[in-house]
Amino acid sequence: MKKEVGMDDELRPEYDLAKLLKGGVRGKYADRYREGTNLVLLSSDVAKVFPDEKAVNEALRLVTQLTKIPMVRRHNVSK
Repeated sequence: MKKEVGMDDELRPEYDLAKLLKGGVRGKYADRYREGTNLVLLSSDVAKVFPDEKAVNEALRLVTQLTKIPMVRRHNVSK
């Protein structure tokens, strides 16, 4: 018994797929999408510490501020 060759889709017969896709540009809006999206996957142990995205952002802002503090070098003076 042979299977019937053909596409099993839900596209309406009045739509001409070749005509719909003509002139389309792949990834046309990809850069714009990436600009508005910045997702980072947290490890499960880190995610447990932060209740929401606001807490994560506050912690990262604090780390950013701490990196701006000049480090004072202390010389150990041996006697």
